[in-house]
Amino acid sequence: MSRADEHSHGVISISSDVRHLSQEQLAERLGVSQRTLEGWRYRGRGPAYLRLGGRIAYRLADVERFEIACLETGARARSGES
Repeated sequence: MSRADEHSHGVISISSDVRHLSQEQLAERLGVSQRTLEGWRYRGRGPAYLRLGGRIAYRLADVERFEIACLETGARARSGES
């Protein structure tokens, strides 16, 4: 199917290299409990997530953005400033 055919048929091409983590995998990666992740989702905190059927999945790119946003360096980290 050509690119023109994709558009005319309404098919959206999504990169096949998108990686996802399960709730269990993310909890292990971040060193928190699955219950903590559930609480973050309820309160609108933590990384963005997908609800796929009855399953929760986290895109690796969103997890990495979340980790960068949480990164603290230098004097700010030492003093505890927000």
